[in-house]
Amino acid sequence: MLLRSLVPLLFTLLAAAPFCVADDGYRLWLKYDVVADAALRKEYQRAAQFIVAGGESATLKTAAEELQQGLQGMLGKAVPMVGEEKGRKGGIILRTDAAAAKNAPLGPEGYRVFTDKQNIVITGRTDAAVLYGSFALLRQLQTRQPLTNLALTSTPKIQHRLLNHWDNPNGTVERGYAGSSIWKWYELPEVIDPRYRDYARANASVGINGVVLNNVNASARYLTAEYLQKVAAVAGVLRPYGIRVYLSVFWAAPKTIGGLPTADPLDQKVRQWWTSKTDEIYRAIPDFGGFLVKANSEGEPGPQDYGRHHADGANMLAAALGQHDGLVMWRAFVYKADAKGDRFKAASQEFLPLDGKFAPKVLVQVKNGPIDFQAREPFHPLFGAMPRTPLVLEVQLTQEYLGFATHAVYLAPLIKECLDADTHAKGPASTVARVVDGSVDQHAVSGIAGVANIGADRNWTGHPLGQANWYAYGRLAWDHTLTSQAIAEEWTRQTLTTEPRAVATVAGLMQQTRSIYVRYTTPLGLHHIMGQSIHYGPEPWLAQSDRPDWTSVYYHRADSEGLGFDRTATGSNALKLYQPAVQQLWGNPQTIAPDYLLWFHHVPWSQPLSTGRTLWDELCTRYYTGADSVQWLQQQWASVRPQLDAALHADVAARLQTQHKEALWWRDACVLYFQTWSRRPIPAPFTPPQRTLADVKQLVDLYQLR
Repeated sequence: MLLRSLVPLLFTLLAAAPFCVADDGYRLWLKYDVVADAALRKEYQRAAQFIVAGGESATLKTAAEELQQGLQGMLGKAVPMVGEEKGRKGGIILRTDAAAAKNAPLGPEGYRVFTDKQNIVITGRTDAAVLYGSFALLRQLQTRQPLTNLALTSTPKIQHRLLNHWDNPNGTVERGYAGSSIWKWYELPEVIDPRYRDYARANASVGINGVVLNNVNASARYLTAEYLQKVAAVAGVLRPYGIRVYLSVFWAAPKTIGGLPTADPLDQKVRQWWTSKTDEIYRAIPDFGGFLVKANSEGEPGPQDYGRHHADGANMLAAALGQHDGLVMWRAFVYKADAKGDRFKAASQEFLPLDGKFAPKVLVQVKNGPIDFQAREPFHPLFGAMPRTPLVLEVQLTQEYLGFATHAVYLAPLIKECLDADTHAKGPASTVARVVDGSVDQHAVSGIAGVANIGADRNWTGHPLGQANWYAYGRLAWDHTLTSQAIAEEWTRQTLTTEPRAVATVAGLMQQTRSIYVRYTTPLGLHHIMGQSIHYGPEPWLAQSDRPDWTSVYYHRADSEGLGFDRTATGSNALKLYQPAVQQLWGNPQTIAPDYLLWFHHVPWSQPLSTGRTLWDELCTRYYTGADSVQWLQQQWASVRPQLDAALHADVAARLQTQHKEALWWRDACVLYFQTWSRRPIPAPFTPPQRTLADVKQLVDLYQLR
């Protein structure tokens, strides 16, 4: 009798359990928690009484199932799937309509979500479009927006929206700070981790439609028959979510696994090997997306080993693709070791002569800036300089030079800064975004790539706020006109809280994190002064390395006269790579924005800046106020504690403590080192560091220990 009476209580406790368990971050922004506002929940319930899938494809079923899962979570009740709509009202109709672009230029992936005869209709030309529309509707509910008179229409501005994983066959991740790889290669293809499906859901929810599974420093093993079975298994999980898989390829694979004596792209046997291998890949993965290539860069082999150029190599792979629906994305991240040169110019020197020489299936993939994912960089000069070649924009989500998963750095402002930069290639408004989406030069194919920050940590990204970078990248890849503030608010409502004041506070602090990080690490255009081996912490004194352009002194050029890299006509003349309007913008040290000053000018320590301070005083001011601003982040985060999950809040609060400690480390290391050149006192009202330069150097040395 006692047992019978306890059973209902047990079920009640189990049902309530999800609301009692700490948020471990696994659900990302797809939490689908119940809508607390009773009136709003009733409005949603009236509008979502049933779902009509409208087809039998795997993608349409996936869309319907996602709607069921999301609605049940938010409405607190199951929403049934019905066979047809016949006279029904108050439901959600999924409908693929080849003529859906009649009223709006939707393209193959664009969607419409609208109210029709008291039903909500989600439609598009393809099943993938309907899937994206379903996620858009769920986002509407998650952010607590009304459903009356819905009229949502959206189409992606960029065609190929990819995540680039830098994952290795042994389970490690190059420059990954959220644990090991999510791909369990040793278990595949027999064991399919359920995490792969949740990964696919997250990507599809923000419109990511392609995934490069492996590191650009590639292993040829991925091209073996053994690994193609594994890749095919992953592709099978991602396919219903509209996601295609791609592979980074090792250029010398014809030698290492093909048994050929050469990897020369003009050798007929090499060309035939790649054609046969590509056909083999498509037999295993019919919707394979294509190849990503890092060649003749940082020790990787490539066509230049045989006296060929990048277009020779890329076009050979394009020919191997033949009639297959795939692309070659050839990275422009190349630079030679040259103590007297300027790495800023390297990619332009190699790729500008090749404009117009790449095959139609080739896109050149260019990092947002000319060096390497620094906290702030001018846009890469190749954007706007290769009108006959479609360019893929590559941005960083993993925080290689941004404090790893220890520091909170919301990257949407960084990505937007690049996208909104005007190249002036064809007059004003020739922004990087419009170069990349193809509208400036009328390219039919377009792409964008984000280097993933995803790992095997339970919360996917290590730092809980790092999830926002994954989310923001996907949203900007779909629509680069969105603002970073709006995306931050959207992510916060879906992931952390819907309480209005808390949303405003969290989104507001997120917006400031990147500029704060820049101030206490690389203000005024300083760059590449981080620790040598793992790219962590400050090391502005670094003068010896395997290559000159891996040192810090190569970039900051500090001396008794001043600081900064002269890239004007009196220096390396890298500024000449930009259009005249951009040269005028950045060419005058008196008028250039302070954020880019030391990128292009060697400035005397005593030179007054537009801020009214001398260079030295402004440099110190930024280092000190930047470090102090982390305390502001802590205060803002503390203020929203009542509205957030306690465990998640505590996690971020602890990381902010570490971030403040390391901001002080950066501040002290940099001002003490640069003071040895400026020979000027720390300006009032700032207190000189209590530790010595030797102290901070010793701390850096500890981080370099193996």
